[in-house]
Amino acid sequence: ISRYIGEKVLVFISFFISESVVKNLISMLKLSFPNYEFRLKKINQKRFIFDDIRKKYIELTPEEWVRQNCLRFLEKEKKFKKALISVEKKIQLNNTTKRFDILAHDINGNCILLVECKAPNIRISQKSFDQILSYNNVINAKYLMVTNGIIHYYCKVNKDQNKIDFLKEIPSNK
Repeated sequence: ISRYIGEKVLVFISFFISESVVKNLISMLKLSFPNYEFRLKKINQKRFIFDDIRKKYIELTPEEWVRQNCLRFLEKEKKFKKALISVEKKIQLNNTTKRFDILAHDINGNCILLVECKAPNIRISQKSFDQILSYNNVINAKYLMVTNGIIHYYCKVNKDQNKIDFLKEIPSNK
């Protein structure tokens, strides 16, 4: 399936499905990741995407589309091994259970990269950074990535100076 659909095709499709569905579809298609192939299926009017890490189909939401593209980016472009990546796992934070989006480890089990994914229509704000930093107080990853699929922020955690340094890109895994 092509990630980009021509405007005429979208206009044609819009006659058969609601405007909100078309907007949702557009938001899932135009991301600033390379073009990747995915296994998709539809059950009872819901769309699903196969997650190679979790080894199952997941309901395809705009945030899940970003997460799956980010996973492929980390694997294909940044050379992180699938076996060392965790997706949507629970953590305890201030007596509440939270879920991180993506966490990559090195071969020794150290947390290398924590990723927070947002839907493409969600603006990345200070709240997004506060969220990933609070998760990282528990996880202690060396690098952070916050993305909505269109805009990506990469950071290196500097624990000694209690700050994060913004990077142009996340380093490739070695």
